[in-house]
Amino acid sequence: MNFARYALFCGAAAGVTSVAAVMLDSMAQGRSPWQPVNATSHWLWGSGAGARRNLDLAHTMTGLVTNQSAAMFWGAIFGAWLSSQPPRTAAQMARDAAIMGAIATTLDYGILPRRLSPGWELAGGTRSAALGMAATALGLALGGLAAQGWPALRRRRGRRNPGARAGWTPHG
Repeated sequence: MNFARYALFCGAAAGVTSVAAVMLDSMAQGRSPWQPVNATSHWLWGSGAGARRNLDLAHTMTGLVTNQSAAMFWGAIFGAWLSSQPPRTAAQMARDAAIMGAIATTLDYGILPRRLSPGWELAGGTRSAALGMAATALGLALGGLAAQGWPALRRRRGRRNPGARAGWTPHG
């Protein structure tokens, strides 16, 4: 499978799922959905970024671009792994993405300086950070499955529709 396809699908999905998760968690906590997005800009604007409740160009765009860039980084690493392996089942993909998510969490929240972490805990506490990292792993798995094609879709493309009349095609 093509490395670039895996990297793109995995990174894009990881970015979308992580942002969606922390925004939904923030709303569930009675906070603004923009707070965890703004918090991701803390590397540039400081820890007060997580207290910013409103959508604004400086914090929100910086947070979105930073999150998506980080997700693409992890997507590229996961994509390199996947492109060197045979196609994965959904269970294998989930397992591999969970391992990659654990590696990402260890690096982001355990090894790197705090200023380089995603910063979600600044807006929603440890729960928000944990949900964001779990959603990153989920996005990696979903992106990997999409990049290789769902197994059911691959099988279906290789078979004719058994209910169709012989010689009939959808185009005439």
